[in-house]
Amino acid sequence: VQLQAYGGGLVQAGGSLRLSCAASGRNFSDLSAGWFRQASGKEREFVAALMRSGDGTYYASSVKGRFTISRDIANNMLYLEMNNLKPEDTAVYYCAARPYMMLRIDIKGYDYWGQGTQVTVSS
Repeated sequence: VQLQAYGGGLVQAGGSLRLSCAASGRNFSDLSAGWFRQASGKEREFVAALMRSGDGTYYASSVKGRFTISRDIANNMLYLEMNNLKPEDTAVYYCAARPYMMLRIDIKGYDYWGQGTQVTVSS
């Protein structure tokens, strides 16, 4: 499975971005998936996850209510809609997937990773 994340960019605080993650080799209907981020000088951290069934999600407390994870099975895409962005959301964002039903919030729980896309939020 190969994942490719894109859609990052520079946005002002309070703005919105939508990150996309394209999968090849397997469909997201067979995968649970998640988004992680890594700010400069910090460890990679969990952001959001989606169960393989598509009807269960989980968010980090820092993004809950502002970010939404979703997928498009027909186009084999994973998304992260980010609203009301804050400077502390600045990081490289990674999509990840695992061939199991349940979602995970730990990095070790994921088998496949995208290359990352930079999100920069200016104050």
